[in-house]
Amino acid sequence: MDGGAGLVHPRRMASMVEFAARFAPMEDLAVRLLEGLPPHNDGAHDFGHLARVWATVRAIQVEEGGDLEVLLAATLLHDAVHTEKNSPERVLASTRAAAYASEQLELLGWPAERIARVAHAIAAHSVSAGIPPKTLEAQILRDADRIDAIGAVGIARCFYTGGRLDQRLYDVYDPRAERRDLDDGKFTLDHFLSKLVLVADRMTTSTGRYLAAERHAKLEKFVEDFLDEASANPPVR
Repeated sequence: MDGGAGLVHPRRMASMVEFAARFAPMEDLAVRLLEGLPPHNDGAHDFGHLARVWATVRAIQVEEGGDLEVLLAATLLHDAVHTEKNSPERVLASTRAAAYASEQLELLGWPAERIARVAHAIAAHSVSAGIPPKTLEAQILRDADRIDAIGAVGIARCFYTGGRLDQRLYDVYDPRAERRDLDDGKFTLDHFLSKLVLVADRMTTSTGRYLAAERHAKLEKFVEDFLDEASANPPVR
């Protein structure tokens, strides 16, 4: 199986089936949905991301409830339409993914009502889309996806994405943004300061808030350590 999500060559089917075991108890559905995912090369939204989000979805669902099959389909298809973070069309990515998911599930014979529940969860998972999560499944997916943006893996994903976008690590002259506006389009650290530190407070489920708290503590510690090192010997202009 290739490292990123996408079409799978038949000779890699054994690896796909093995990977799909992570989505128990619905491995068969997972294989069918994973096989059809359009290819892309974004390592921050690869199969590993899907597996981590599903693990968090399951952890929340155990406590909060929710339709597990709807949640699985929404989890596996929520990033089906890839759009770079700096694209002006990024705000449309989740609604396009919802449309793609609707088409795929219709091909599998899903009833319209259940397809609509999956589509809403996908469309509402993106905070930037501005679509309120009106169902429990939508709330769970949004929380789980956001939790993967913080903590140790979230830190790595953020800097990976910053590298893809040719961003600087931080503003060497003012890392804490004390004399400038935050600009997470130019400096990766600014994304932590402007957005990621707010994620834990914006969970929509009580279990999500509990799980996000531990990740947030790791995030805060990292930012503190990073700023201590970055500010130790400020460069001379």
